Amino acid sequence: MELGLFLGCNTPAIRPDVERAIRLTMPKLGVDLIDLEGYVCCPAFGTFPSTDEDSHLAVSGWNLSLAEQKGLDLLVECGSCYSSLRVGRELILHDEKKRARVNELLQPVGRTVEGKSKVRHITDVLYNDVGVEKISKSIDKPLDGLHAVVQYPCHTLFPSELVGFDSPPARPRIMRELVEALGAKVDSFSREYQCCGGAGGFHGTSAAEARGFAQTKFDAIKSETQADFMVVSCITCLMFLDNVQKELSEGNGKYDIPVFDYNQILALCMGFDPKQVAPICTVSRDRILERF
Repeated sequence: MELGLFLGCNTPAIRPDVERAIRLTMPKLGVDLIDLEGYVCCPAFGTFPSTDEDSHLAVSGWNLSLAEQKGLDLLVECGSCYSSLRVGRELILHDEKKRARVNELLQPVGRTVEGKSKVRHITDVLYNDVGVEKISKSIDKPLDGLHAVVQYPCHTLFPSELVGFDSPPARPRIMRELVEALGAKVDSFSREYQCCGGAGGFHGTSAAEARGFAQTKFDAIKSETQADFMVVSCITCLMFLDNVQKELSEGNGKYDIPVFDYNQILALCMGFDPKQVAPICTVSRDRILERF
């Protein structure tokens, strides 16, 4: 299986360890990653998608055209990238007038787009194409005895008719089953399906409210679970939920739950070097990494 790798902006620029984990784990599971040279920002919600549909679809169309040229579907980890590209693709594919307008905008740079290339989130591919059985068989160091909680990328859930692949979207299960495939017990908690609070439109304009949003999540985790660590599959969730705990710990008690991207924890279970796939963090991961 070959997929065009769309890394977005934050992963290669700020969290290259996540990129490395993705590049190491996916081929081991039979997913060959093809780089899309020349891709640009998705663009993220809170930018063009919120203010200028033509610009949103033109940028999405550029990125989609790179995959179309190679005859590939796109593989995306970031929830915001996934949703922006997925919505863009649906509009380009199914609305003839919008598709014509996008191609008019792309014509000066010599590109065209039809919307043929699908946009796939990495957890969708891992669950529905690779499968939890194959993942379980691929690991050498299971997470036996550890408790985890999961954070679902909310942009992969809603609007479900456009972006959804987990059912039902109000009670998704894919992340839970993917983590269980690695041997950990996944604990439930009351704020499990709540947005992380870190999306740019929210955190960028209402930072205090975003921190409060995250605090309610971590307070629920602390009081309702035995979680040793958290697993996410969105670079925005990863950066925000890791970084915000330092801010919350200043006068609000201790918040110290290690946060991993799914492909990072998968890479560790496969036996890859922690210094290569999980070195960057705000909250110490030492108590988890020491078992690897």
